[in-house]
Amino acid sequence: MERAGYGAIWHGQKSWNGVAVLARDQEPRETRRGVPGDLDDSHGRYIEAAIDGMMVGCLYLPNGNPAPGPKVDYKLRWFERLHSYAAELFELDVPCALVGDFNIMPTDLDVYKPERWRDNALFRPEVRAAYAELIAMGWTDALGCCIPNSESIRSGSISATLSLVTYAFASTIFCSVRQYARLQTCGVDRFARAWEHTSDHAPV
Repeated sequence: MERAGYGAIWHGQKSWNGVAVLARDQEPRETRRGVPGDLDDSHGRYIEAAIDGMMVGCLYLPNGNPAPGPKVDYKLRWFERLHSYAAELFELDVPCALVGDFNIMPTDLDVYKPERWRDNALFRPEVRAAYAELIAMGWTDALGCCIPNSESIRSGSISATLSLVTYAFASTIFCSVRQYARLQTCGVDRFARAWEHTSDHAPV
C-alpha cells in the first residue's frame, strides 16, 4: 500500500472479519476502533479515521445467519449500537461517511429471486427495518443519489436496482448532510466481479 502511495489503518481478526481505511498520499488518523456499547465485542467490524477534515467510518455488519438464532440476535444488537453511534456522528460539525458492507438486502429489488431469501438474515423484516431506521436518521445513500432508480445491473445470479445498493454487489456509502453537499459523482467498478476468484463485492 505504501508503494502505491496510500497510508492505511486496519482492524481485523485472523481468518474472519476485517475493516480498513486507506488515504492517498497521507496517513489516516485513527479516531475509533469498534462500535461503542459492548466492551466484550472484539470483532474486527468497525474502524474510523479523520482524513482531510472529514470522518470516514468503515464497517462490516454481522451476517446473522442462520436465522432465527443467536447470530441474527447479535446482528440486531450490533445495529442498535450502530444507530446510537451514527446519531452522534451525524451531529458532528464535519462531513462524515459510513462506508462498507451492511449485509442487508433492503428491498425485493436488491436480490435475484427474492422468494428464495425470505428467511435469510440479510432479508428478514426486522433487519430491513433496522437499515431503514438508519436512513430515516438522515444519512444519504450516495450511490442511490447518483444513479437513476430505473437503471439496474446484473451480475451472475445477482440483480440490483442501485437506488438501494445490493449487499452482494457493492459496498454501501452513507453520507451525512455536510458530506452530501460535496458529493459530485459515485459509481461501481463492475469489472472487478469478472475477475477469477473475486469477492462477492465490487468497489464503489
